[in-house]
Amino acid sequence: MIYLDYNATTPLCAPAREAMLPYLDKFFGNASSIHQAGRDARAGVDYARDQIAGLVKAKPHEIIFTSGATESCNLGVLGMARGRSSKHLISCKTEHHGVLHAIEHLEKHEGFEVTWLRVFESGIIDLDHLADSIRDDTALVSIMAANNETGVLQPMAEISKICRERGVLLHSDMVQSFGKIDSDLSLVDAASFCAHKFYGPKGTGFLFLRRGLSIQPIMFGGSHENQRRPGTENVAGIAGMAAAAEFVLRDYEKEQARQSKLRDELWNAIASAVRQAQQNGDPTHRLANTLNVSFVGLDSEMLLIALDLKGVCASSGSACMVGSVRASHVLLAMGLPVERARSAVRFSLGKQTTADEIKKTGNAVAEIVERLTKRKASEYAVA
Repeated sequence: MIYLDYNATTPLCAPAREAMLPYLDKFFGNASSIHQAGRDARAGVDYARDQIAGLVKAKPHEIIFTSGATESCNLGVLGMARGRSSKHLISCKTEHHGVLHAIEHLEKHEGFEVTWLRVFESGIIDLDHLADSIRDDTALVSIMAANNETGVLQPMAEISKICRERGVLLHSDMVQSFGKIDSDLSLVDAASFCAHKFYGPKGTGFLFLRRGLSIQPIMFGGSHENQRRPGTENVAGIAGMAAAAEFVLRDYEKEQARQSKLRDELWNAIASAVRQAQQNGDPTHRLANTLNVSFVGLDSEMLLIALDLKGVCASSGSACMVGSVRASHVLLAMGLPVERARSAVRFSLGKQTTADEIKKTGNAVAEIVERLTKRKASEYAVA
């Protein structure tokens, strides 16, 4: 199997697995219990919090443990927005659904007004539109650092400068960018992270919340995480997440340079063999591991099925809902035609991706596209 869907999830790294094992066996206690078993578990949570805070250059109490990306994004958006008296939000339609749906909920059900920023075909937001959209009653701006579908990087330094000058809070979904680029938390007031995107366990994440900022919990039932996120801590997951964060950051610059080279080799192989292939998103300001390609005239679902049969795991910007395939909301928000959005395939590389796998994938794509194109032409001729 050739796995090229690292943006969806990553394999658990050995250091994370090793860090988790003691808390799945010997130190199984509830971290909120006051007896020895509970104190042993609590020590694991505290150590991991200190470890993660040090890695992201934050204070331990600025780290809130969650169940993953969706909860981190929901807590960041809903918790911060509801805690302010203002009712105006700013974001863009290329956000991950963890942010997008949370903001849409506030807009539809809680009386918030939302300004959706213009997004260029490159996938980058219109900074002038952001500056012009901030009002005296703007409660929060939420812009993701790196898009999960296209890998496009937003100009976070410029976005931060605009928000700082106007005194507006900034949240960023940094789920896809962590371990791939520098996560500069000095630019934001809150940021969301998820362990299984950087070789940690599923079901674990964290929200960075700048010291001094208040946040309303979005769940109820306990006083955990300084009364900001109730629920018994996933001690093993938290320990594994901290170990994975250290693992992925150890050599990320060298590793991203390697993946960038492989990504470009894959694109060159596809572009030389497939005339209708079109790369989506800014070709420069993007993650080193992500390649989003439209095979215009073909359907991404058929491409993915054919790739899977050849042992290649990739993904699409489309989502199946009640049997109907919908074009990527990200690509449509970028202004791409529906046909181009429907034919998009995302290849995302990781630490275990090899040059041989990239070569085999390029050959597989060329063969599949040629076969599907001939079949479509034959069906059209018969019709």
